[in-house]
Amino acid sequence: MRTTSSSWALAIVHALEAEGIDCQALFAELGLSYAALHDPDARFPQDGMTRLWQRAVELSGNPAIGLNMVKVVRPASFNVVGYALMSSRTLKDGFARLVRYQRIIAEGADLSFRVLPDRYVLTLAIHGDSLPPTHQAAEASLAYTLTFVRWITGRPIRPLRVQLQGDAPADQQPYQVVFDAPLRFNAEGYALEFARADLEAPLPSANEALAQLHDRFAGDYLARFAGSRVTHQVRQILCRLLPQGEPKREVVAQELLLSERTLQRRLQEEGASFQQLLDDTRRELAGQYMAQPSLTLLEIAYLLGFADPSNFFRAFRRWFDCTPGEFRARG
Repeated sequence: MRTTSSSWALAIVHALEAEGIDCQALFAELGLSYAALHDPDARFPQDGMTRLWQRAVELSGNPAIGLNMVKVVRPASFNVVGYALMSSRTLKDGFARLVRYQRIIAEGADLSFRVLPDRYVLTLAIHGDSLPPTHQAAEASLAYTLTFVRWITGRPIRPLRVQLQGDAPADQQPYQVVFDAPLRFNAEGYALEFARADLEAPLPSANEALAQLHDRFAGDYLARFAGSRVTHQVRQILCRLLPQGEPKREVVAQELLLSERTLQRRLQEEGASFQQLLDDTRRELAGQYMAQPSLTLLEIAYLLGFADPSNFFRAFRRWFDCTPGEFRARG
């Protein structure tokens, strides 16, 4: 079951209350604990947050209610991740941390950060559990993130383009006001596209010592939160086995003292699959290895468990929309 942090849930509640919604009554209706919003370690079920958005739209009659998140921007809403982003050297470094620690904020959201020749692209995908996700949840995340980076930079950063799924609403004015950028509806996914100069400029709040401290806090939180989850354990085993070749599911199951069928079932319960975890782990490690100039591309391919380097090059292009050589050349 995917969960959302109490800090992000509280920000959503503040945004909905700005619309005049009685969230205390709404939480009681949905079987959610309103008091737990102020417990920093509390987590809320993904489906519960989905129902919250659905009822908020019904009660308010405002399908763009997710954009209200821009009214409640504060670092704590992103948990420790907000402070880690603020203390980063640049927004480029900050977004890398945001992607790395996204699961702390909400497990139902997947972020990726791509480097293109003329821009950076932060892409968001929202996943549901038994209920399909709402577009309000995704729009809230994009609107909040953009407003947050404008706040910490002190500059009115204007995206090159904002991509949104679904049909264009009859009234686009609220979206134009919040994003102040070209909008593309009916897109394949949700994304913010930025000029390279905007994300490479030094942040006024940059502090390397604090950034490292926040990294440690975030790492400790993830370890405490994810340690008992099968997905986390599988990732750890994959990281250890990959240099020996592509790990097989039956080998990982044996390491966990589980049958293959039980491993598959428990991964499904956590909204994951073995093949997706393998691909995600390879992608994350690839980004880390590419930052080490001492490693050759051939060595990286083998460290990621690719017996044939050509398979590594194909996978890398799929992950990052460029070749490994181009990736390194961009720094």
